[in-house]
Amino acid sequence: MHKHLDKILLSEEQLQSKVRELGARISSDYQDKNLVVLGILKGAVVFLADLIREIKVPLELDFMAVSSYGMSTHASGVVRILKDLERDIVGKDVLIIEDIVDTGLTLSYLKENLRARNPASLKICTLLDKPDRRKVPILPDYKGYNIPDEFVVGYGLDYGERYRNLPYIGVLKPEYYQD
Repeated sequence: MHKHLDKILLSEEQLQSKVRELGARISSDYQDKNLVVLGILKGAVVFLADLIREIKVPLELDFMAVSSYGMSTHASGVVRILKDLERDIVGKDVLIIEDIVDTGLTLSYLKENLRARNPASLKICTLLDKPDRRKVPILPDYKGYNIPDEFVVGYGLDYGERYRNLPYIGVLKPEYYQD
């Protein structure tokens, strides 16, 4: 375990098992669909890479980068699109892949933005969900784990661009992120 962590919340084995389960569900649900998997940079990259290898139907892959945190541990409520889609999604079945749903502010904004582009369907898959922190009503269609209101890092999640490479999800010690 990394020295900056209080504990490991989800092991590498737990994560891989959940990714296989989600991949099987998504594969079943998107048979004969025109699937576009939309990864939200940077946090979802590790989860996304593992997940698409478990999805057994044809798919297109695209990315968006959005920012609502910056170097903070709390969402600001101001969402900026830093990188937009490279393809048209009109009439396609879009599945947003996110690392974590926290306040819901970023995903709520993103869903409205993408709905305006007329996809055939628009759903959300998240590895982690913190429903206790929700500020706007948003429910993921596919979810790995509900987690408590703790600051987590690893498996793509970061603090100040660090810890993304940990193969598990851990709770960061407060002294490493509090001012």
